[in-house]
Amino acid sequence: MDILYHDDAIVVCVKPPRVLSTDEPGGMPELVRQALNLPSHQVRTVHRLDRVVSGLMVLAITPEAASELSRQIREDIFQKEYLAVIHGCPEEKAGTFKDLLLRNKQERKTYIVKEPGKGVQEAILHYQVLSSRENLTKVGIQLVTGRTHQIRAQFSGRGLPLVGDRKYSLLEDNCEIALWSYRLGFCHPATGKPMEFALEPPAVYPWN
Repeated sequence: MDILYHDDAIVVCVKPPRVLSTDEPGGMPELVRQALNLPSHQVRTVHRLDRVVSGLMVLAITPEAASELSRQIREDIFQKEYLAVIHGCPEEKAGTFKDLLLRNKQERKTYIVKEPGKGVQEAILHYQVLSSRENLTKVGIQLVTGRTHQIRAQFSGRGLPLVGDRKYSLLEDNCEIALWSYRLGFCHPATGKPMEFALEPPAVYPWN
């Protein structure tokens, strides 16, 4: 596991694909405990990435750090930016997707719906086209809300599925899903110091 930063309160690392964010056998907290040789520590997940998604994560090493980072997430202080490669190209070079999403727990999928109702949540993200080639487009994404499968559902619902997404796309892509947690911004839970981490995805298809 690649670790970018750690101290007595937090660890910032790179989540590999197909690893759970939560504290289960083989999940991120367990991998962090092994990497830092902290077998008895209660490493806590404060934000999640889908199992198939890779990129930057911050985890808390103390209960106090977990509580403070969770507060920053609730109060929209915590910043998360993603990179994705999609099939097709949005009509506008930059814009905002605003939808109502409903999670189908049986199918483990999230759908765009037209009307409010039980279990329906508002979902908002901002995007910017970064480059485009051969009907593939690299986009930068800033999440305003953090719904389950939000990015995947909002893009696929507009006919712009993510490359490698086997759940929301009917296209055959021989690669991992092209969704990467690119940047994290938050205040250190112990010192209050502003912290920012950014990391480009690996130079493999379709990122290259």
